[in-house]
Amino acid sequence: MSKLLVKDKDIAVPGEALAEGMDYLPGNGTYREGDNIHAARLGLVNVDGRAIKIVPLTGRYLPKRGDTIIVKVQEIVMSGWILDTNSAYTAMLNMKDATSEFIQKGSDLTQYFSFGDYIICKIVNVTTQMLIDVTTKGPGLRKLRGGRVIKVNTNKVPRIIGKKGSMVSMIKQATGSRIIVGQNGVIWLEGEDPKMELLAVETINKIAEESHIAGLTDRIKEFLEQQTGKQIELRTEEGEPNDVQ
Repeated sequence: MSKLLVKDKDIAVPGEALAEGMDYLPGNGTYREGDNIHAARLGLVNVDGRAIKIVPLTGRYLPKRGDTIIVKVQEIVMSGWILDTNSAYTAMLNMKDATSEFIQKGSDLTQYFSFGDYIICKIVNVTTQMLIDVTTKGPGLRKLRGGRVIKVNTNKVPRIIGKKGSMVSMIKQATGSRIIVGQNGVIWLEGEDPKMELLAVETINKIAEESHIAGLTDRIKEFLEQQTGKQIELRTEEGEPNDVQ
């Protein structure tokens, strides 16, 4: 008879037995040994129906095609811009993927994106050699002006966004800040009120630190209500750049 040996959101260590029997299926971060499923790495247990996987607590971002990320201009070359992706790999933004305008050879590319600029873009290709191409053609993709940038562990991004953007929407609602979350763990935000902007940063860091503890949404809602004196409604967002999964 099959038996689940852990609970959803438990912390598992490598080699720990998670389930007995063949009714459960091993997912990412787990492996089967005989009739049992074991953890292959340190992380949070995620039980989804019959499937069991481990969500890592730490780890650097690994670029994937289709990801929406926030990058920093690191270098300008003849054909475009080399970008820091907050990972072990840089990305390339070619002139043809940067703008619909025709850019003449030898043009000053800093008039589009300059050194140190932050850009929200989408990964369009990742080769086996980890050569990464991105584009800024698409809804919401652009150079980010003003505001501030913070970085979190990439594994915390889904919790910061929440289901259908519910968590980040709650922070926006409470603080009046504009927030864009990149799947690479880079977050841009800007608030009209500096105090509220700092509260948004504090809240994001709180989510990142407590993401493994049950009841996170209710705790963050209570925290924001205490800090702002506002009644916060749980909402979802559709179609925003931060609605990455």
